[in-house]
Amino acid sequence: MAMSLDSTPTKTHVLKQTTKISARMKQVFERSAGKKIMNLFITAGFPAPEDTVDLILGYEKNGADIIELGMPFSDPLADGPTIQYSSEVAIRAGITMDHIFDMVIELRKTSSIPVVLMGYVNPVMHYGIDRFFSRGAEAGIDGLILPDVPVEESGLIQEASEKHGIPLIYLVAPNSSDERMKLVDERSGGFVYCVSVTGVTGARTGDEVDESVKRFIERVNKNITKNPVLIGFGISSHEDAVRISERADGFVVGSALINNIRKLEGHSDWKKQHFQFVKTLKYGN
Repeated sequence: MAMSLDSTPTKTHVLKQTTKISARMKQVFERSAGKKIMNLFITAGFPAPEDTVDLILGYEKNGADIIELGMPFSDPLADGPTIQYSSEVAIRAGITMDHIFDMVIELRKTSSIPVVLMGYVNPVMHYGIDRFFSRGAEAGIDGLILPDVPVEESGLIQEASEKHGIPLIYLVAPNSSDERMKLVDERSGGFVYCVSVTGVTGARTGDEVDESVKRFIERVNKNITKNPVLIGFGISSHEDAVRISERADGFVVGSALINNIRKLEGHSDWKKQHFQFVKTLKYGN
C-alpha cells in the first residue's frame, strides 16, 4: 500500500502575510486541508518551447499545486548537471524572457495554477528590474525565486517586488542561522523554500536527505512561523516526498522530472508516461 501525502501534517502554517501572497497562491494553501502541496519545477523551453504550456497543464491535471518555471541561464550556480542541461537545451532553442512571459499568458487562458519564476538575477537585471516585474505582473506571475540574491542584499529587487505585487520567495538551508531564518520568514511571500541539503539541485539518496532534514527541520519549524514551508532538493519518488515532507507543508520536485523527460523523450507517448510519473509522485502507485 502506498504511503499517503493526504494525512494531517504535524504542523500547518496559518497564512498571516495576506499582503505578501497572490490570491492564486493563497487559495492553494487554504484549500489544501492538511494535504501536502506538490510544487513541480520545469525549465521553460525544455525539452522544446512548444512543450512548456502543455507540460504545465498536464502537471496540474495530475496533482501539481504550484509550478516553478525555470528561467534558463548559462551559469546556473545553484543547479546541478540535470537542470544545467535543461537550461542549455532551452537556450539553444532561443528561449528569452519575453517567451517565458508569453508562455504564462498562454497558460492563464485556461489555468489558474500559481506560477513562480525561478532563476538568477543576471537575466532579470539585463531585462530591466522594473520592466521584469511589470511584465511579470501583467502575465500573471505569483512569485519569484532568485537563489543568488541573499535576503540581506535584495534591496532593489525587494522594492520592485513590493511595487508590482510579485512576492519574493527565499531559501533556507541546514547552514542558515536562526536569525537568518527569521529574516527570510519576514521577507518571503507565499512560502519559504526549505533546501533539504547543502549543495546544488539534484536527486539524492534517501539516507543523505533524511540526515540533513533531521538535523535542521526542528529549527525551521521554530523560526519559520509566518509562511508555509516547502522542502526541495533531492526528492525523486512518492516515498521520498512522504518521508521528507512529513513535518512541512509540501515538497518540490525538479531534477527528477527533467531526468524522467530525458528518459522518455523519443517515445511516441512520452508525455502520457511522464504525466503518470507525476501522478505517482503525488499519489503513489
